[in-house]
Amino acid sequence: MSAASSIASSGTALWTESQGVIVEIGGIPILLRSGDADFCAMIERRYAGFLNPSAQPSYELAIYLEPPSEKATDEDAHVFRSGSVWRFERGDFRAEWDAVARRGYVRQSANPYAIDAVLRIAHSLVLADERGFLVHAASAVRHGRAFLFAGVSGAGKTTMARLAPPDATVLTDEISYVRRSGPNYMAYGTPFAGELVRVGANVFAPLDTLFFLVQGPVNRIEPISQLAAARELLRHTLFFAQDSELVNQVFHSALEFVSRANVARLVFTPDVPAWELVR
Repeated sequence: MSAASSIASSGTALWTESQGVIVEIGGIPILLRSGDADFCAMIERRYAGFLNPSAQPSYELAIYLEPPSEKATDEDAHVFRSGSVWRFERGDFRAEWDAVARRGYVRQSANPYAIDAVLRIAHSLVLADERGFLVHAASAVRHGRAFLFAGVSGAGKTTMARLAPPDATVLTDEISYVRRSGPNYMAYGTPFAGELVRVGANVFAPLDTLFFLVQGPVNRIEPISQLAAARELLRHTLFFAQDSELVNQVFHSALEFVSRANVARLVFTPDVPAWELVR
């Protein structure tokens, strides 16, 4: 039996008979099916604000609950491909995702962290095909335009989100969602929270500028070359699979992004006046 047919046969009963919750992130609705009402209720609480029960799902995931594993759940996920089927594995879940059939399944313990990781991986794969990204960056909408603030842990992503002025809407303090829209890019809010433990707003706006954060003694914006910008973007882009085709795809998408979008360094002191430069 092929991997694709094994997904279909293992998930058929669940897809046709069980409860489901449609979680729409980045304008992409994914139907999560589970026969466990308590788990569905937990998903509804976890992704409140990102539920769209009237949407036509673009993808489906059947979720099978298993007893908690004794394996470590803080290890990195392993993501690999066989044909059109991707496999995701970590201590607390095993999943298959058929990119052609647009459906898959997850075997996991009944915790929100596993499905959260699976959704991040799945969305990163979908975005890669669209020349978009999940980026380690805070983001906010101000005056109808989106601004991203990328950086490593401690660079100031959470600070920029926390100090956002009243006229800014925070999309996320941790993982920004960027989709291609014709020749331009759109930034979307996500439920993937960081240190603020605050879900982003479920809104989107055209991307204005991606800033790479650098803490310094004064607030200023510095230019950055396209080559340096591409390197920085790849450094902060989430892609979980060490798949040569995918890596090449993401690399070329990064080059295309920095040639089309506004990218700069934001040198800032961790205070409110840094936002005065973001207009």
